Amino acid sequence: MTHRIVIVGGGAGGLELATRLGRKLGKSGAARVILVDANLTHIWKPLLHEVAAGSLNSSEDELNYVAQAKWNHFEFQLGRMAGLDRSGKTITLEPTLDEDGQVLMPERQIAYDSLVLAVGSTTNDFGTQGAAEHCLFLDTRAQAERFHRNLLSQYLRAHANEQAQGTQIDVAIVGAGATGVELAAELHHAAQQLAAYGLNRIRPEDMRITIIEAGPRVLPALPERIAIPVHQTLLKLGVTVLTGAAVSEVTAEGLNTQNGQFIPASLKVWAAGIRAPGFLKDLDGLESNRINQLVVRPTLQTTLDDDIFAFGDCAACPQPGSDGRNVPPRAQAAHQQASMLVKSLRLKLSGEALPQYHYRDYGSLISLSRFSAVGNLMGNLTGSVMLEGWLARMFYVSLYRMHQMALYGPLRTALLMLSDRIGRSTEPRLKLH
Repeated sequence: MTHRIVIVGGGAGGLELATRLGRKLGKSGAARVILVDANLTHIWKPLLHEVAAGSLNSSEDELNYVAQAKWNHFEFQLGRMAGLDRSGKTITLEPTLDEDGQVLMPERQIAYDSLVLAVGSTTNDFGTQGAAEHCLFLDTRAQAERFHRNLLSQYLRAHANEQAQGTQIDVAIVGAGATGVELAAELHHAAQQLAAYGLNRIRPEDMRITIIEAGPRVLPALPERIAIPVHQTLLKLGVTVLTGAAVSEVTAEGLNTQNGQFIPASLKVWAAGIRAPGFLKDLDGLESNRINQLVVRPTLQTTLDDDIFAFGDCAACPQPGSDGRNVPPRAQAAHQQASMLVKSLRLKLSGEALPQYHYRDYGSLISLSRFSAVGNLMGNLTGSVMLEGWLARMFYVSLYRMHQMALYGPLRTALLMLSDRIGRSTEPRLKLH
């Protein structure tokens, strides 16, 4: 019987793994590769802040799983994982409903020989009072598009009201990590573009953006030499940055901090902290940690089941020589782990020993829309090289092109780049619907 490899989660890591395994094992019939995801299309998660601001039209940059499966010799199953039977080696998918709430596909089981969980992470609001009710999150394309609709609605409402000249929009972003600071810069750019297109009853300076960070500085997970110029650029753009300010409560009118400060906001975004999806906690006895991540060994196999792998943000993978710390939840780690699992699953089919994952930090890049970019690149020959401005922006853009290269190959990626360049001259610079 053909070995069945089931991959749950079509994010950057899971989709890249399914694509490469399909080309190497699915095409030859050495294995049956099945990708499971709750959506029909994929968009690179680091781009969601651009979708929220309207800088990126998600309909043009999305990838269709059904087509990708056909082109790369794997199968796609639409559904959301709800359970696991380790003894029977099956996963359960919950019923899929259509727009009218009718059952499109009933609950069903999918059998596996090797199971890979790559379900990513969601934002962690740490149980803050009112956060779930009043904040928007940027975990999915739908959430990012909802934020954009809310933003555009405020501009259109002001545009239709002749008495609305000088109307202000207060935007509060909780969390000064990469998503928070990049979103702030994109929103400042969006305010300039909306005014340029004639929606100018709200002037660019009337969009008041505040970042609230509980830690002592922006970008707490990255080196301080990157954080300092990013903070300076945000201040130049007119963004208010509050550090050492933990949010204690969120209301319809704004946010309260533990030190007694109130930040008024009509649009509130929570971009602080991560946790793995809740269904992973105690999933048929598998070991998980306090933020629901599955605990794995350096081979990326779960601690209690050799036939179940987990990687990316949903996995707690030990990082050797780091005083017990785990591999950081970063896109480059998921990419590296996906590359290793392509080799690992081929070795598993032949009964050979599996390699162990060692995280390699190749640096960090932060894009502040069209205004600047800052980062560092790390390599064996160059050490750590600091980048800023246009060059850093080019390296940042290249990360997305590398993701496209892994999925489409060099020829189709080149055609997509050409299409993007042509589109910039025939379409508005900002999504206006």
